[in-house]
This record gives sequence, structure tokens and C-alpha cells, in this order.
Amino acid sequence: MFKSLFNWKVLLNLLVAIGVFVGLVWLTFRWLEYHTNHGQEIPVPNVVNKTVHEAIKILDDTGLEYEVDSSKYDPKFKPFQVLQVFPSPGSRVKDGRTVRLKVNPKTWASIALPDVINKYSGLAFQRLEQVGLKVGDTIYEPSIQKDAVLRILFRGVEVKPKTKLPRFSTVDVVIGSGPMRNIAIPNVVGLTVKEAKALITRSKFEVGVIEYEDGGKDESDIVYYQDPGAGDARDQGMQIDLWASKRTPAELRNKIDQLNSMYRMKEDTALPPVRYEEVAVEPAHLEEQAPPAPKKETPKPEPQKSTPVKPATPEDKAKTTGTGSKTTTTQQPAEKPKAKKEIIQ
Repeated sequence: MFKSLFNWKVLLNLLVAIGVFVGLVWLTFRWLEYHTNHGQEIPVPNVVNKTVHEAIKILDDTGLEYEVDSSKYDPKFKPFQVLQVFPSPGSRVKDGRTVRLKVNPKTWASIALPDVINKYSGLAFQRLEQVGLKVGDTIYEPSIQKDAVLRILFRGVEVKPKTKLPRFSTVDVVIGSGPMRNIAIPNVVGLTVKEAKALITRSKFEVGVIEYEDGGKDESDIVYYQDPGAGDARDQGMQIDLWASKRTPAELRNKIDQLNSMYRMKEDTALPPVRYEEVAVEPAHLEEQAPPAPKKETPKPEPQKSTPVKPATPEDKAKTTGTGSKTTTTQQPAEKPKAKKEIIQ
């Protein structure tokens, strides 16, 4: 057995096999070196602060691949400006290596408008601000949905939910201010059902039940009766019921009279009109005034009575001559009159 292993033929085949194996390995490494440019590296060019178009042209000329990332907008930099390069500029890479460029986009990334229609205005404002939208003008419009969002306007045009808008855009919000009061109901008798619906909607009412004479739903049928009637005053959003037929209202006079007896209140003119009395308005009570105080009469002074002078007697003369002085006649003063006392009853 061992002799057969050392036979020259076996050894020759073994050497040939080893040589073939070594040759294949050497060829494989040489092919890899050629294919991967082993030992051949090129520096990454510096394209920071250049526009993305200039950076792509430079990378193409250098023999490098590129990948652009423009997901985040920064208003401090110019649109399409290269902000970052990976690998960093100056790094040596092989030919054909992919270089990632971080580029500032032209504007903010678009966002989807959230569905806030028919939502309360306070919650709608919060939702719009959360997604990055600004609320501009608030427009109030008559509607039965008070304080609810009716429409969203972007640059004066109505936009639907899920519409793509630039981030931080300004939108106007239309909000319901409540229903209008005492609106005259339009006359839709004689119109087709389609025309009547359009007129009712324009008049800020809603279409109620539509009863077709033949049981169909043909909108070309003519409306021959409506409830409430034309000219009545109702609030916005009230429903108007319609009766339609293929015949004209003149041909359905009996049907109209029957409906009037059901939906219209007739005024009984046989009874005398009711007379209502008016409440007498009593004048305001005046405060009792106190009677004026009687004037006090000033008593007139009584005339003074003069006292008669008695003739001088001989004794008086003697006294006068004895003293040698002049005699003076003394009179008593007149008494003051007493005031009369009046008793006022």
C-alpha cells in the first residue's frame, strides 16, 4: 500500500493538483485586485457650501458615486446648498465609492392637512398648530354648526383634508357663527326637483322629505306642493318637504286642497273678530302737598290818647314862684298796644 503511494505517477498527479490550486488562488487575488482597484484610492473632494448641482458634477468627474439627503430644511442656509459630506472631505476612498451629500432643500417638507372639518374650532386650531400650520384669518359664516370649522382656505382657495401643504404655511379658517333667524322661505312650486333642491340650498335651508306621486325618484318631476309654504319665516337650516309629480300643479288642484287642509291653518271668518280690552293706565300718585301756612296779620297800633292838661292851681303857682325855676309839664308815655292773639283752627 505504501509502495503505491510513492509511485511516481501518483506523486506527479499530486504535484499537478497542487500547482493548479496555487495558480487558481493567485489568479483569484489578482482578479480581486484588478476589480477592486486595490491600492488605488482617491481623496474625497470638498464640495461643502457648493450647490448640489456643482457637487454632483465634481463627484462625477472624480469617479465617485453620490447619494443626496434633503429631508431637513434649515432657513439659515441657501436652498440646495451642500451642508455636509460623508466620508469627510480629504478622506481617501476607492474609485466608485458612494459619497452621501446632506443638502438643504428649497423649502420646508410638505405635510398633509389634517381633517378638522366639522370639528370644534378650539380643537381644530390646536391640531393645525401641532402639524406645523399657522392660522391666519378667522372668517365667520352663518351656519347651524356654531363654532365648528366649515372650510379651510389656503391662499384664498378651499383645500380638502390630506392635501399636501408646505410646513409653516398660513391657512384661513371658516367658522360657523350660528343660524340666521327669520329667513323667508323661497317658492319652489312649479320647479323641477333638481332646481328646487338648488334653490333651497342657496337659501340656507335643507331639503326634507320628497314624496313622488308615482313612487319614483325622478328629479325632473315638477314640485306641486311644499311645506312650509313660500313666504313663511323660518330659521336657517330648517327642512322643507316637497311633493312632486309628472303633472302640473293646475292638474293637481284637488290634491293641493287636501294638503292645504292638513298643513295650512285656515282662519274662521264666520266668527266675529275678538275684541280685546286695553288696560287702563293709572296716573302716578302725586305726593300730597301740605297746605300753605296762613299769613299772620300784623296788628295795627292803636292811636295814642292825649292826656288833658289840668289847669295850674294856686299851690302850684306858689311852688313855681318860690323856687324861681321854670316849670315843665310832664306827660305820661302812651301805653304800647297789645298784639291780638288769633287762634287758627
